Parts: sequence; structure tokens; C-alpha cells
Amino acid sequence: MEELSVGTRVEHPRYGEGIISKNKLTAYEIFFEKGGKIEMTKRNTDLTVLEKNVDAPPHKGITITEVESAIKYVLDQYGALNAIVPLGDKWKGGTLLLQPANPELKPKEIPVEAFFHKIVMLRDRLRVLEQNINSNSVLTDEEKVNLQQYITRIYGSLTTFNVLFAEKEHFFVGAKSK
Repeated sequence: MEELSVGTRVEHPRYGEGIISKNKLTAYEIFFEKGGKIEMTKRNTDLTVLEKNVDAPPHKGITITEVESAIKYVLDQYGALNAIVPLGDKWKGGTLLLQPANPELKPKEIPVEAFFHKIVMLRDRLRVLEQNINSNSVLTDEEKVNLQQYITRIYGSLTTFNVLFAEKEHFFVGAKSK
């Protein structure tokens, strides 16, 4: 739902018509004809806007959407926000079979989902390493570039596993040939 201003007329199935009296970070304080003063979360889908207050001054302060965006940005910067990376449909339910050259030894079966999860974790940890290198205040720019090139070569070594990913945007990408 869009951000509503003080003075906006709304309707609720249980409380009837009301007017927004306060716009807080995560909730609206609303005076309803039937229910009196009630605080409702901004995510409440039962509210219907009857008439917007177009004369209201713009909302001062930060919105919940802005707070969520800032938190997501920080968590992503420090690798604490794990993106959902889908496995290619053809691999779901499959197994990876490691067959030893020695016929006396038993093969090892690994569910593809478990193997894929390890590959995604590896990629996420490499990204965190890159961020730590870039934000390091002790390393010189030349040292940062050298370490970045090394990480790029690691990504290149992992491109074999791109066959497991459902979407190309999640692929490992190494150094581009010139």
C-alpha cells in the first residue's frame, strides 16, 4: 500500500469510515466512527482509501519501505542476506554419483540439491570476501586489484557448475577473453 497522509479518509470492514490522525513509522493511528482511535499496521490490506488528503504536507521522516531497503542493503553488503538461487528444474530430485576408479570401492551418491547448496554457499562467501577486500583500509589499491583478479580466476574455475543454475544471472563468471 502507498504511504497515506494525515487527513486521508479510509474505510475498514469492521470499524467503518475513519480518518488518519497520525502517520507513524510502521502504523497509522486512525479515528473510526464505530471503533474510536485504533492503530493499524501500514501493511493492513483491509483498509480502503475513500479520499486522499491532497492538501497535507509531505510526510517528514523515513518510511518503513525506506528502512527495509536500508536494512536489506546493509545485510547484502555483509553477506548476511542469502539470495534465493533456484536449481535448474532438470536437476531437482537428482543425485550426483562419484564412482571411484577402483571397482572394489563403493560409489558415493550425493543429492544434487545438497551439492548445489554448497556451491551457492561457496559463491556467497566469495562475494563476502570480495566486499571485505574492497572495504579493507590497510590494503593498497594495487593489492586489492591483485586479490580481485585472483577471485575472478576462482570464479572462472567454477563455471563448470553453471549447468546447475536455473537462471543465467546467477552463473559464475570468470575473466572475459579479449
